[in-house]
Amino acid sequence: MSSKDWLEKDFYAVLGVPKSAPTDEIKKAYRKLARDLHPDRNPGNKEAEEKFKAASEAYDVLSDDKKRKEYDEMRSLFGSGAFRRGARSGAGGAQFDPSDLFGGFSGAGAQGGAAGDRRFGGAGFSDIFSSIFSGGGPGGGAARRGGPRRGRDVETEVTLDFAQAVRGTTLPLTLRSAGECETCHGNGAKPGTSPRTCPQCAGSGLISRNQGSFSFSEPCRDCQGAGTIVDQKCPECRGTGGVTKNRTINVRFPAGVADGQRIRLSGRGEPGDRGGPAGDLYVQVGVRPDELFGRTGDDLTLVVPITIAEAVLGADLRVPTLDGPVTLRVPPGTPSGRKLRARGKGITRKDGPPGDLIVTVDVQVPGGVTGEARDALERFAKLTPPAGRERLEARVRRNS
Repeated sequence: MSSKDWLEKDFYAVLGVPKSAPTDEIKKAYRKLARDLHPDRNPGNKEAEEKFKAASEAYDVLSDDKKRKEYDEMRSLFGSGAFRRGARSGAGGAQFDPSDLFGGFSGAGAQGGAAGDRRFGGAGFSDIFSSIFSGGGPGGGAARRGGPRRGRDVETEVTLDFAQAVRGTTLPLTLRSAGECETCHGNGAKPGTSPRTCPQCAGSGLISRNQGSFSFSEPCRDCQGAGTIVDQKCPECRGTGGVTKNRTINVRFPAGVADGQRIRLSGRGEPGDRGGPAGDLYVQVGVRPDELFGRTGDDLTLVVPITIAEAVLGADLRVPTLDGPVTLRVPPGTPSGRKLRARGKGITRKDGPPGDLIVTVDVQVPGGVTGEARDALERFAKLTPPAGRERLEARVRRNS
């Protein structure tokens, strides 16, 4: 994405959030748009596809704190009118000299330029300025504009079973997104023909025009900024070099992946233009809850009911794990809510110690006891000491 794109596009408006929106609100807004506009839900809808791409582009910038800060600073600076052609400074009415701000020259200005470079992600204030206003040259905006361009990032969602998330799994994902046309191999020309270099811009994709004290670069109208002209267009992609198609990739989900986690797969997004690198694929993970197990970090949790007799006398509990059953000892006199631990029976990662299985015992009190069971309980009540309510009973006597 060029710096000129940052100036022209209001990413906050694209996602429908205010400029002060926190990251969580931006993420929520993007996920809603991504679900509604995803090509899988809108097959053949070009408008929805373009909006989906625009939302992904906006989210890529606003979800990254560093990119968002640079974007806000640049929009604020250029939105103030400081760089409009013909801007004047002071009462003398002298033409504004951009070198005073960008520090592209010698002396004290060079130090200011270095500070600007750091603020704008290392690309440099002067580079950002030249990509919009300069006429090109070695390393200039024209060379970058007409050269290879990185592909767009792609985001998709997948829902895993609880066991798949805990153990890790590899799944094939089918994506519907822009890809290289297989008929013309991305050059947009009819098979047997080739694009020719645009004679107007000499392949740079930009035309330089003098505007007062500035040399302003704009996309070449003859080749639409591509640098090449296709005389006989590919019948499959109609000269664009790309088509929307299905592709299947295998994605490895590591053991312990959590619900809501976002996995980045470098270079698995949309292919770049003119040999540029591909974008990234972001997979938003959802995890279905298990009917028995819960999860706290790398530990698995389980609630096991026991009887009053087991709580009083103690018992051996045979409980399930994801790797097979284990036996835990319930000590005599165990109260309801006590936690027992099966070490190493939780989530196992490659880069750390395994978690545990935490078992919480739940003492079940039967209702409607009759017959011999009731007689046994009454004998038990007579033979056991009181429950230790002496202090409570003393308070009752004082208040009565």
